Amino acid sequence: MTDIKYTSTRDTSVDVDSATAVINGISADGGLYVPKTFPKLNVSDFFGLDYVKRADKVLSEFFGFDTSGIANAAYSTFDGEPAPVVKLDDNLFVLELWHGRTHAFKDMALSVLPHLLVRAKADKGESAETLVLVATSGDTGKAALEGFKDVAGTQVCVFYPTDGVSKVQKLAMQTQGGDNVCSVGITGNFDDAQTAVKAAFSDESLKTALKANNISMSSANSINIGRLVPQIAYYFSAYADLVDSGEIKNGEEIDFVVPTGNFGNILAGYYAKKMGLPVNKLVCASNKNNILFDFITTGAYDTNREFFKTESQSMDILVSSNLERLLFEMSGGDARLTAQRMAELKSTGRYNVSAEEIERIRDIFACDYADDEVAEDAIADMFDEYGYLIDTHTATAYAAARRREFLRPTVVVSTANPYKFAPAVMSALGENVSGEATEKMLCDMEELTAMDAPDSLKEVFDAEVRFNDVISPSGIIGYVKEKYGNK
Repeated sequence: MTDIKYTSTRDTSVDVDSATAVINGISADGGLYVPKTFPKLNVSDFFGLDYVKRADKVLSEFFGFDTSGIANAAYSTFDGEPAPVVKLDDNLFVLELWHGRTHAFKDMALSVLPHLLVRAKADKGESAETLVLVATSGDTGKAALEGFKDVAGTQVCVFYPTDGVSKVQKLAMQTQGGDNVCSVGITGNFDDAQTAVKAAFSDESLKTALKANNISMSSANSINIGRLVPQIAYYFSAYADLVDSGEIKNGEEIDFVVPTGNFGNILAGYYAKKMGLPVNKLVCASNKNNILFDFITTGAYDTNREFFKTESQSMDILVSSNLERLLFEMSGGDARLTAQRMAELKSTGRYNVSAEEIERIRDIFACDYADDEVAEDAIADMFDEYGYLIDTHTATAYAAARRREFLRPTVVVSTANPYKFAPAVMSALGENVSGEATEKMLCDMEELTAMDAPDSLKEVFDAEVRFNDVISPSGIIGYVKEKYGNK
């Protein structure tokens, strides 16, 4: 076990150990923690192992404190295999990442993070209570609430766009059980929530108020390296499964097609490639908010554009936080330049990268996007062709994969159970549906598709609503200070 040191994307004089990086969540300068060096892994060491052992290997490479037993504790809560690979056709596979407690890929990391945080605090002798602040576009919030529910020494507060998540997602957050949890709607979109939560981490008056109550802040968003690292494991695991099943030969390069809005999911794939995984292309699949597509195509990142509310709500994002980590890598670790670009983004809403940098990015990443109409067509096509049901987010990835014509082994990364987005999925299958999801709609979808709906999703319609506050994004810091800093 080697304790990799971490620095900041905006200041390379920062030098912290892994426990500090997990506890802090974000660097004091506003930058994101990145490893100073990346471990190299031999993919053959993952062959023949179950998912828990594969995850153990990845965690132990990045964290110097004791991570033994964490993967087992996290994934024992899953329904069967945590990340199975399903073959649909020659060169077409689906990596299912939605078998956790909240039925979305965020469980793959947010079942792990609370354990990492507890171990990191013990390693540093940290006795302060940790307030975990979360901005969510839908799935991260519920996964964080469920992951941190009743974890000793923690409080978790989630902020979500009140009109920008599905009915099932909203009810899941509003009815969450646990004595240390809280969810709050905001009147803006996810970008507004994310910006305000990031600002909270650098607000001195808030930090002072919390410190008086022996509380420190951390993040459960993928800006926290403890969220990002567990996601690396499922890329290695998918590849190992394909080799173990005889679908590919060891060393053969494959494509991963990844639906992503905040860039964390696909960045984990880049880190896996950097560590030695044989990947040809990481295909970034966007929805109608195709800012990442435009960036990879042109080298210009510009948020000065119309924001669309789509049927793939969790990808309705214009400020992709984890792209900062990639910019840092592609600039050769130039923290000054990365900080400058982030300042430009804040002040003007845009920045450009050099021709050399964007070419380096295109060597690794391809890109595509699908609007709602194209995504619904992809859902119908997948079901008609293979009898396989996907959600609206996975549909953007399948649409991109179809266009690439499966010229090599292609893994579509499936990020959510389709029942979380029942109205759009039912509509895609030709059903005349109106309004938001209901328990009856989920039952009707079961009859139509022969795929069982998770009981926990059906139950949200009858569960007691515990949290129904709605505030403006500008009120987030004040809300946190009032709720946690004035005890």
